[in-house]
Amino acid sequence: MALRAQHPAWGARKLARRLEDQGVSMPAISTVHAILVRHGAVSAAASAAAKPWQRFEHPHANDLWQMDFKGHVPLLRGRCHPLTVLDDHSRYAVVLQACGDERESTVRQCLIAAFERYGLPARMTMDNGSPWGTDGQHYTRLDVWLMGQGIRVSHSRPYHPQTQGKDERFHRTLKAEVLQGPPWADLDKAQQAFDHWRQLYNAQRPHQALGMQVPQTRYQPSPRAYCPTPPAPLYAEGGIVRTVRDQGLINWQGHQWHVGKAFIGEPVLIRPEGVDGQYDVFWRTWRIACLNAHTRTATTGRSVA
Repeated sequence: MALRAQHPAWGARKLARRLEDQGVSMPAISTVHAILVRHGAVSAAASAAAKPWQRFEHPHANDLWQMDFKGHVPLLRGRCHPLTVLDDHSRYAVVLQACGDERESTVRQCLIAAFERYGLPARMTMDNGSPWGTDGQHYTRLDVWLMGQGIRVSHSRPYHPQTQGKDERFHRTLKAEVLQGPPWADLDKAQQAFDHWRQLYNAQRPHQALGMQVPQTRYQPSPRAYCPTPPAPLYAEGGIVRTVRDQGLINWQGHQWHVGKAFIGEPVLIRPEGVDGQYDVFWRTWRIACLNAHTRTATTGRSVA
């Protein structure tokens, strides 16, 4: 019960596993749960509301990072926007940052710090809210910056938060174990609380979906290093290179084609698709648009998770 008092949101499985890790001989989980019920620490309603977990995860650490903001939290001075980045395979909390806003520049600085510490993931996914973009279709400058690091970017379908299921579950845990207390004075105090809890979450808190292991036992940094200034794109012969102009347009075959404002100033490659009149547009190795020379239409769109 003393450990439960330290972690009021932990259930019988987490408490038992943590005590076992500390060398305490434990009875069956059902017995631990019964003790919690007997002391009024678990209500029947809470037990009934607990949902069975479904396990789906990428096979390796850094295959996928899920990123999102956990709304905003009132402070005594201002408010905090918690930015979270979670590794899909290990549930390791790569980022838990108390941000003062949700601007793209703020997110970028947080990610640079994470990339320099942990390396680059193969893929990142996020929803369609600020600052990732609101229409769910067009690339953003943040998308392009991540793609420039060789990171595949995808966005969850609108109104389908289950695509970000692990991050959503992490947010519920964060709310239950950290955000329910009195408001912090400022961002620095909030960050101190986040740093303390993040270490506990990664290194001490057993995770049911991990067989009651802690996330750090399944996480290791990526061997792919962050590059502050990626080299300019180099395109092989067999295509036509155009520079994206104002309003996200390229000039080709006497017509202006829209490929996205996020690529303004960037060289792109136009290459036949293999179907008469169809052409793909690439930025670096990423296909960003498809042009139809017959209908003079361009199809663009971000990857959807």
